Amino acid sequence: MLYKTVGRSNRRMKRRASLLAALMGGTALAGLASQPVSAQDDEETDEPIDQVIVTVTRRATDILDVPYNITAVSGSDIAASVTLDNAELLRSVPGVGLIDQGPRNGAQFNSIRIRGLNVDSSALGDFAVPSVATVATYINETPVYANLALIDLNRVEVLRGPQGTLYGSGALGGTVKYHLNRPDFREFEGFVGGDLSHVKGSDSVGYAVRGVLNIPMSDEFAIRANVYWRDYPGITDYVNLYVLDANGVPVQPNGLFDRGFDSTEYRVLEDADTFDSLYARISARWEPADWLEMNATFLYQDDETGGRRDQSQGANGIGEPYDRYENGAVIVEPSEREFYLASLEAEVDLGFATLTSATSYYDNDGSSETDNTGFYANSFAFFYYNYPRPIDTAERTFFDRAFVQELRLVSNTEGRFDYVAGLFFQDQERSLTQISDLIGFEAFADALFPPIDFVFTDNLFTFDRREDFQDFAVFGELTFHLTDNLHVTGGLRYFTNEFDVLTFVRVGVFNTFNGEQTTPFSNDDDDLLYKVNIALDFGDDDLLFATVSEGYRRGGNNGVPTIGRFANDPGWVTYNSDSVTNFEVGVKGRMQGIRYDVSAFYIDWNDPQLNTSAPVGSFFAVINGDEARTMGFEAQFSGTIGENINYAFGYAFVDAELTADLFEPININTGLPTLVAVDGAPLPGIPKHALSVAVDHTLQLGNGFFFTTRVDGFYQSSTQNVLDEDVVQSTVFSGFSIWDLTGTVSTDRWSVSIFVKNIFNSEGTTGAFTEDAFGPNPVAEFFGSNSRQFIALPRTIGLSAALNF
Repeated sequence: MLYKTVGRSNRRMKRRASLLAALMGGTALAGLASQPVSAQDDEETDEPIDQVIVTVTRRATDILDVPYNITAVSGSDIAASVTLDNAELLRSVPGVGLIDQGPRNGAQFNSIRIRGLNVDSSALGDFAVPSVATVATYINETPVYANLALIDLNRVEVLRGPQGTLYGSGALGGTVKYHLNRPDFREFEGFVGGDLSHVKGSDSVGYAVRGVLNIPMSDEFAIRANVYWRDYPGITDYVNLYVLDANGVPVQPNGLFDRGFDSTEYRVLEDADTFDSLYARISARWEPADWLEMNATFLYQDDETGGRRDQSQGANGIGEPYDRYENGAVIVEPSEREFYLASLEAEVDLGFATLTSATSYYDNDGSSETDNTGFYANSFAFFYYNYPRPIDTAERTFFDRAFVQELRLVSNTEGRFDYVAGLFFQDQERSLTQISDLIGFEAFADALFPPIDFVFTDNLFTFDRREDFQDFAVFGELTFHLTDNLHVTGGLRYFTNEFDVLTFVRVGVFNTFNGEQTTPFSNDDDDLLYKVNIALDFGDDDLLFATVSEGYRRGGNNGVPTIGRFANDPGWVTYNSDSVTNFEVGVKGRMQGIRYDVSAFYIDWNDPQLNTSAPVGSFFAVINGDEARTMGFEAQFSGTIGENINYAFGYAFVDAELTADLFEPININTGLPTLVAVDGAPLPGIPKHALSVAVDHTLQLGNGFFFTTRVDGFYQSSTQNVLDEDVVQSTVFSGFSIWDLTGTVSTDRWSVSIFVKNIFNSEGTTGAFTEDAFGPNPVAEFFGSNSRQFIALPRTIGLSAALNF
């Protein structure tokens, strides 16, 4: 994908239909589309075509004048390359990656990594973890992770390195901002179109339909609406599914006490990981005076998946090997998610400065069902699973809701000083729940020992965590232009936050072994973050810069029991905030027609947060390590060859490791802390080498016809699954490359593209639940497998068409 310019960019059916009708109102939307409709940037200026305008500094600035490392991917490039998802998008940005677990987990877990700041297992993603991510994501001015559909975008900006002074908590590794196209006052326009595609491993054809409609109501008021419906047919075959009765218990053809593989019936469900998604947005823009502009947006996305996009390794419990795209879970694992966002942004030109108010509210909630049988079968075989046909389900829910208000004053006048000053407030609620049931165990135990009622439930584990978080911050940056060429910027952010958590946990099916506890927790924190930057303009259009900056991520409470049969040491109850200090030097500019951006960095990471589980009861928990560090460099180049060829190249080298031994808190059974990983252990999920390349060639065919060929390539070196190299979950994934090809015939009114994603059908594995830890265990009567190898989207061949009007 080229990143050289910013510019052009069942049960819910009735509810969806009502929502669409409301969003589209009285407009006659003839169809749905796949290309942006207008060439606009945030300021609608007549800048040179090779100038990239970004707003990461809170003011509209040429990207070559931003004195730190940033990449901007234009909405037109996202559309022209028929980018299917955020995994594909972020692969195009040097030094940025993520654990690609497909659409099922993509909306629930932010696995973006920038500059190697990650200590979590690459297998995480089945549930929303207590700690916040190391990379902040924004939709316009709203800090939220939502994994939205890629339609009608102006651009995506990616900032590398900690951005604590402007973007607050969670921006340890960097920030990703999605800028949506605004309504356009200039003309009535729109586009309609769609895609057809076939994924290797699927027996069906997928489709997508898209549309955008821009309606100028006057010179001062305009409305813009879009919609995007996707249907992905699935590739994963669940080959070991239990046949269940009306109570969800495996069918028992030979009686309740029959044992072995033949004690139940199995079925196969092909292409189970279907993905159905509806995205819709409507925006209104009003400019009643030269000094006032207001933008209101309502956005909605509804996702439903039928299962995982993955494959099991090894063989099942009777020695039958799994083929590619086969999953050994004994139940299907669907998920669903709904996301709403309402925002109002107002800009007031005060002459000497622009005052911006950004107000928003979002609600992101979802649920999923997981087969956990393999985990318990391998961890507690003789305690819980000494009976046939084990089936352990984990029903999980999450929600994330927040009101966000930011006020920002940005100077307009030219002089020795430029400034940004702002206030930020966030009131957030989060919830994480899990109910794990050993289906049918109570009935089995009652039949086995009829006089003794020592099992009173199928419920193994119940977890309910509710969080209330409030954050208030004052922030600002001041730039002093010492000369016309030398600039010094200082930034500060003072914040204070309050954190209240109520956690309920319950463990055990046995009357004499169960334990439950409710743990309330309150905490507050405050700190002052800083950034210092010096930049020197040299040559005709070149910039040398150096930066020292800080990042911060809040701490919290785990809510694990400290009394009762499942008590843990008090050291497991809370975890601290973590912070980073980033040292960076770089140079960027234009040289003989080539745009370049090269930087080197070194980051110290104090108290890194690790998502794990407590030693007694396996409760979800976050712990702190001592120290880690990451260092490396990034380079990106782009330009043109002749009049018809554009190219972009990016490379990142990242060396990330612990710089002190990492211990868990005390294990109450041993009275000693447990060593997790040693000084020098590489951080998981981080390739040392990653590169991306993109080339397009446009040929004029005559009579207004053009033919454009695009090639996008990505490579990353090997990565490690978990931090600890000695546990059963440890494995190293081989490096891989993914290549995409697109050919487009177009005029100024329509376009038709043929695309091939992942031409060589690379597995592209970035995370896994290993066979040793989650595979079959015949001793526990578990003959399926919960091993999961997370793979990239297999080879996909498709046709995309669009009509502009």
